[in-house]
Amino acid sequence: MKSKNRIDSWLDILDNFILNSGKIIAWANGFLILVIVLQVALRYGFNNGLVVLEELEWHLYSLAFMFGLSYAAVNNSHVRVDLFSNRFTKKTQHWIEVLGALFLMLPFIISVMIHSHQFFIDSWIHNERSVAPLGLPCRWAIKAVIPISFGFFGIAIISRMSRSLLFLFGKNHGNQ
Repeated sequence: MKSKNRIDSWLDILDNFILNSGKIIAWANGFLILVIVLQVALRYGFNNGLVVLEELEWHLYSLAFMFGLSYAAVNNSHVRVDLFSNRFTKKTQHWIEVLGALFLMLPFIISVMIHSHQFFIDSWIHNERSVAPLGLPCRWAIKAVIPISFGFFGIAIISRMSRSLLFLFGKNHGNQ
């Protein structure tokens, strides 16, 4: 019983970290709305849009979307084929969760993290900036979001998989 509580508490800590980070990063959507309104007002009200605002829109959207993946995984609100999934027993659903995480999600996440890390490093070394003269500097900052957000996503998937394993092996029947 102690190991179950210890494992569950570690998984809860990981999940809460992802959820709390997601709630903070969700504020990027509020800033995104403000930037869009400002850009529209400048473009159509004053006939003068700003490239920096256009790029900032994409950066804020990317930030919210990329970290939203892990938030959705922890909340179990990601897309799946419920037409089939709902017909399976709980045990089968958890086996699919474990196998899908192990053979599909985790290899994909690791691959993206490895390749995007080098993508970020190259950008950092060359101090990459926007190709637009009045665009945003420090292109490496948005490129750093890819490996970091996929690290969060990996933590979320490992947590989901661990909870399914606990369910399957009789350690936790009430948490799923």
